[in-house]
Formats: sequence, structure tokens, C-alpha cells
Amino acid sequence: MTEPRVTPYGSWVSPIGADLVAGGSVRLNDVQVDGDAVLWAEGRPEERGRQAIVRWTPDGGAEDVNPAPFNARTGVHEYGGGAFVVDAGTVWFSHFGDGRLYRVEPGHEPRPITPEGAYRYADLAVDRGRNRLLAVREDHTGSDHEPVNAVVAVDADGAVPPVVLVSGHHFYSSPRVSPGGERMSWLAWNHPNMPWDGTELWVAEIGADGAPGDARMVAGGEAESVFQPSWSPGGVLHFVSDRTGWWNLYAWRDGAAVPLCPMDAEFGLPEWVFGRSTYAFLDEDRIACAFVEQGAAALGVLDVAAGSLTRIPGAETAVEGVRAAPGSGWLVFAGGGPGTATALVRVDLGTGERRVVRRTVDLGVEAAAISQARAIEFSTTGGTMAHAFFYPPRNPAFRAPEGERPPLLVMSHGGPTSATTSALSPKIQYWTSRGIAVLDVNYGGSTGYGRAYRERLNGNWGVVDLDDCVNGARHLVGAGEVDGDRLAITGGSAGGYTTLCALTFRDVFKAGASYYGIGDLETMVRDTHKFEARYFDRLIAPYSAGKDIYVARSPIHFIAGLSEPVIFFQGAEDKVVPPNQAEDMVAALRAKGIATEYVLFEGEGHGFRQAPNIRRALEAELAFYARVFGFEPAGSPVPG
Repeated sequence: MTEPRVTPYGSWVSPIGADLVAGGSVRLNDVQVDGDAVLWAEGRPEERGRQAIVRWTPDGGAEDVNPAPFNARTGVHEYGGGAFVVDAGTVWFSHFGDGRLYRVEPGHEPRPITPEGAYRYADLAVDRGRNRLLAVREDHTGSDHEPVNAVVAVDADGAVPPVVLVSGHHFYSSPRVSPGGERMSWLAWNHPNMPWDGTELWVAEIGADGAPGDARMVAGGEAESVFQPSWSPGGVLHFVSDRTGWWNLYAWRDGAAVPLCPMDAEFGLPEWVFGRSTYAFLDEDRIACAFVEQGAAALGVLDVAAGSLTRIPGAETAVEGVRAAPGSGWLVFAGGGPGTATALVRVDLGTGERRVVRRTVDLGVEAAAISQARAIEFSTTGGTMAHAFFYPPRNPAFRAPEGERPPLLVMSHGGPTSATTSALSPKIQYWTSRGIAVLDVNYGGSTGYGRAYRERLNGNWGVVDLDDCVNGARHLVGAGEVDGDRLAITGGSAGGYTTLCALTFRDVFKAGASYYGIGDLETMVRDTHKFEARYFDRLIAPYSAGKDIYVARSPIHFIAGLSEPVIFFQGAEDKVVPPNQAEDMVAALRAKGIATEYVLFEGEGHGFRQAPNIRRALEAELAFYARVFGFEPAGSPVPG
């Protein structure tokens, strides 16, 4: 066996190139089943981020449903999701290019079924008995600053224009029809709530004219988040609620919400996008489900009558997209673990046999080259505990000189009401295989640890997240794991804001990379889109009453305190965090003489989807750290 070469951290030759991270990975979204077929929306960086709907069958393999240039995406809430639905072989989907819904049968070309206009559709459901779809529609035709959201009925053939069924709330999701077609349910909420703060679950009988009758709210409220309402095969409404402080499963029976398996675990997810699924009916008495305990996900089968949960063996620590065809005896999910990247997996519950339907990426490297996540807890401000995943440098071909400790890259996830997982990430392995340690932080406000942990961030955005990232880095320095003089921080969106705050308000990090991050909270609250227009009310304060806090937590007003190099990456078409956020920061830093770089990508929005841009950003970030920390990246000279 070849002895490892002695080479400084950061200069190791990696088997994982930026090309593989950028173009070799696909995204798997909106998993659905139709008979024995599995369908999903596949985001392809090599096709400029186009989402293709893929249909897979056990005997026939995989094929695309929507040919290029059709792009199965939706812009509802800007983040989209729930862009297609399937029934008996027919697929209806939203085309991102014009916002219209299209119908496509096997062997035919897609054809539009909604009129032209400034409308967007998402979260589709089939109402088979009435030959129609239910959908959330976002109407951008008016002159008001905000679009108007409603639940609409769309004729499945496009014979008549869409009809509004439910309106009056600011937001809607999850319109669903009971198996017999007698009733429909939906979620609704208003500003300033986000769906993880408080939502309302409504149910109504459907009249002879197809319209819902008198509706009643059966769950939810201002301080209860309801997620994924679904009807069982026998017509019982189920849903996830965090009324106990944890997102747990319930059934609505005899006018009451019945807990099915109370646990200090999360069976729900933050509804940033439509169409997320953590449970599916195997039959009337059994539910396949995913749940998260202390940041790690698992799969199980819930016996409804017994209230017992049997875990399904597996190495996954991140799971969603749980689907099943009732009575089939199998389920499908998208999941990954510390040693395996996310894949779409079909499980036969009778035999336990697993079949990988689609991998997001094939790294093609030996297991010894993979840095597996180590879950850590550390003390943070106020004596509370925070959570993160630590990835030490790992590359069997190299070792560092005696006594050298690695640089550390702290990652701060977006949201901020979201979470990172320990599933294998090609991007993280890109860093660790080069000799750079990574700390991926689930700061206070993250999901997966219960509502109380999630609400640590309320009123404290720009404080709690910042302190947790700083204290996580200090914890590793104190443990002798990393070099305290070579600490960097990176993050996208809300994580970009945390990055800029850390560089401005704390003297810990020596460099940072902001991906479409926020520098000016006042400008952001004026410029952002409807879905997040009042998000800051809880994260910070209502703007009218808390203007001073917005100023105090905006890095743009404290450039004097920022003296470390920063690199900014931004999409020119970003409607969530507009380019002026990065450009104002860049101008202020350059005026001060701080080493600052700015990379603007045309044709990109909030999050980069195109392979050349993902690759360029990753390589530029590596070159940036190399210059700051004084190492030479292997095989790539550092640009001047």
C-alpha cells in the first residue's frame, strides 16, 4: 500500500473535481407513484437547470415525460415545488417558461390546458370524478405589489378556464380531495405567519356544482403548524401538527384530532416548497413514514391501531419524498446517509429488498476517501446547546505535516428555518478531500429538534445563528481539531446573512463567502417577495416598531467593523434576495479598501442551477481561500 504523501492541508490532490459537483449531480424533487411506476422531477445542471419529469417502472427502466425545452417548475412563492401530478399514466405539469399547466399522455406531446397570462400554478391534485385538477394559483395580473393566491379548479382537458374555489387568505397549500370525492381539504395562513409558524387546516363538503360548501377549520391556528394533510384510502383525514412542540402524526376522527404515535420527533418539514411528503399510506391500517430525532432521520411503518412504530433498517439519516401505492407492499423515498449520497430507493416491505431507482451522483471514489459526518453538540450563548456536523479532512493519499492543523470552513444553511443533514454531500467532500475541515451548523432556529429549538431564533436572527456558528468554530479550536488562525465561513441566502454578520460583528473568521446573502435588512424587507414579506416580523420584529433593530443587525451600516476579505456570489435574476444586496456591500467594502470579489451570474435566480456557474463559483471560492490562507490548490494555480 502506498504511503500517504506529506502535503499541507488545502493542497491535497482531490478525486472530487468541481465538474463532478456541478454537473455530475442531479436534484430529485416531487416524488410520486402511479401504479407500479415511480415519477420524479429531476433538476439537471447540465441542461441549464431544467427539470425533467422522469417515469420509472421495474421492468421498463426510466424515460423522460416532458421533452426539452419543457421545464417542470413553478414560481409560486418563488421557491416552487409541487409542479406536476400523475394519474393513470397522464401527467399534468407547470412549465416554468410561461407558467401554464400542460397535459401529456404517453406517446404524445404536451399541450396547454390553462390560458396565457401572468398566472402560476402549484401543488396539483387530481379530482378524478369531476375530471379536474385542484391547484394553488398565484395571480400576478393585478397592479398591487403582491400577487393574489387562491385554490382553483382546472379542467383536466382545458375545456373551460380555471375557477376559483377558495380565496380570502394570503396563502394556500395542499388542496386535496377525499377518495370518494365528497370532501376537500386545504391549508391556509395569513401574514405574518410562515407555514412553520401557524397554519389552518380546513375541510368542506363538495356540492353538486363542484364548489366547496361551508368550510370548517379542524386543526391549526396562530401557534400551530399543520403539514401534509392527506386522506387515507378509507377517507380519513390525516395530518402532521406540532401542537405538542413536535411535528407528529394525527387522524381526524369523530370531530377530534387523534395522535397516532406521540414522540419527541419531527414527522414534518418546513414547507419552503410545495409537495413535500414524509408519510404515505400502505393501506388503511399502516403508514410508511419518515421522522427526525436529534437531526437524524429514519424510516418506519406505523401500525395505526396499535400506535406502534417499527423502524425500517437502513443507513439513511436524511429522508423525504415518501410515497407508496396503497396495497402494493412497497414504498419509495429519497434518502441518503453519511456514506451515501441521496438516492431514490424502492423498498419491498415483504422481503426487505431495496432497489436504487436513481442516484443523485456517483462520486466514484473509495470509501476511505469519504469524510463521514460526526454529529456534535456544543455549548453556546446562554448555556444552551447547539448542533452541527463535523467533517475532518480525509484523503488516503495524503497526510499533513506533523503539528499542522487544518483550516476550517463553517457552513451556515439557508432559510433560516431549515436544516442541514449528515447525508453525503459532494460539495462538502470537495473541501474535505483537499484537506479543509467543514463544520455544517444547525444553529438555533433549525428544524429537526422540535419547535422550541426552532423558536430560539424568533426575535434573534443575526444573533443566535451568529453565536452558534462562532461557538461551534471555537469548540473545534479548543478541542485541537482545527487551526484557529484559519477559520472561514460560508452560506447562502440566510446563511449568507449569517456569514456577513459573523465577519462584521465578531473577530473570529479570517474570510467569508456570501452566496446571495443579505447585507441590509431594511432594503430586504422592502424589496423581497410576498411569501417572505412578513417573515422578519418574527425573526427580528415588525419593521414599524423595530427599525432600530433592523439597522443594528445590518452589516451594511457597520462596514468599519469588517476588515476581513469577502467574496460574493449572486444571481442576476434573484427575486428573493435581489442583486442590490450584494452590490451595495461590495461598493462599501471596496471604498474601505477591503479585499472584495464579486461574481454575478446572468440567468440565475435564488440558488444556482446551471453547471458552468456552479463549477465557476466553487473554483473561485477555493482560489479565494487559498489566497487568504496561503496554500496552493493542487492542479489549479490561484488566479490573481
